[in-house]
Amino acid sequence: MQKYGQHFLIDENIITQIVDAALLLKAENVVEIGPGKGALTCRLLARGVNPLTAVEIDPAMVAYLQQHVSATHLNIIQENFLSFDLKRLPNIPTTFVSNLPYIDAAAILDKVLAWPCFKTAVFMFQKEQAQKIRAKVGDELYGPLSIFSQLRARINPICKVGRGCFAPPPKVESAVLAFEKIPAPDVDWGKLYRVVTAAFLHRRKTLFNALVLGGFEKEKVAVALEKCGLKSTIRPEEITPAQYIALVCCL
Repeated sequence: MQKYGQHFLIDENIITQIVDAALLLKAENVVEIGPGKGALTCRLLARGVNPLTAVEIDPAMVAYLQQHVSATHLNIIQENFLSFDLKRLPNIPTTFVSNLPYIDAAAILDKVLAWPCFKTAVFMFQKEQAQKIRAKVGDELYGPLSIFSQLRARINPICKVGRGCFAPPPKVESAVLAFEKIPAPDVDWGKLYRVVTAAFLHRRKTLFNALVLGGFEKEKVAVALEKCGLKSTIRPEEITPAQYIALVCCL
């Protein structure tokens, strides 16, 4: 395992499925996040992706790619993707590809989905995180990650990935998901984050009590729930993404 805790993808079948999905959804521009030793990078280049931008945090991996991957149309940027200014990329529809680092996967996904030029993405996640992203109302794993993802993208499963597909093997299984941009709702996303986060911070409580504990005024919460046709006893996991949008507008 390297300094940044990488698990390098080595299974040729999984690499093929990820690249096939990415090329099927390919936009004008392609960005790979955390290329590591270039398993996906080399396959993308071999399949005709031109140009390809790779954002890599680890200087050792940047040096490895520069030494082992010779392609004039590969642009390697040494930077943490979470601090990388996406405005440095061309202002054109973009496809993102990555075997995401587990610890930052949710934050990276949110950053990508929020970027105006995002068109499609093919990302690998820890299995449970992938289940959270696709979870439906009432599911045990349904929560903020489900809501924020499903409001901005159409999400489809690509494949399951076993521990043996990596070197070194991680302790958990993984899954690959494909994302296609859909029109985002007209809502104040800052307020939406605040409402949804407050709701699920106390998910065992009713939505009313959770929002009050989250700092919202009782009277305003009561009025908003009534306007949205929601019972005061309803729980956070029983509210659809669209209903959360309506709730934010009422609050």
